[in-house]
Amino acid sequence: MATIKRFEDLEIWIEARRLSIEIILISKTTELSKDFKLKDQIKGSSGSVMDNIAEGFERNGNGEFRQFLSIAKGSAGETRSQLYRVFDNEYINEERLTNLISEYEKLSVKIHNFITYLNKKDFKGTKYIDS
Repeated sequence: MATIKRFEDLEIWIEARRLSIEIILISKTTELSKDFKLKDQIKGSSGSVMDNIAEGFERNGNGEFRQFLSIAKGSAGETRSQLYRVFDNEYINEERLTNLISEYEKLSVKIHNFITYLNKKDFKGTKYIDS
């Protein structure tokens, strides 16, 4: 695996951002735009996935990064739950729900796999290197 120097290069961050943009589009182009509480909740949780990946990466510590990845994975689950609420309120159709649920499940698996990868690494992070 090549050394990643920026969180923007992480596949999981790129995917989290893409899915967050999908949520933003739904919040602008459907009746969800008028459901302020649910709109704010789902935009917040979908954004939290990418934000926690970024924050964890920037902490420069493997342990902290894993912790933030775990939070990001939780936010992906929260977003999935909120997608069911968006569907139940008839803001999206079943096909869109199914596609987005599937995409968030795939992202959760990728985050889990990345946590597993980091668990096998001895590297603690640049903040622990004596300068």
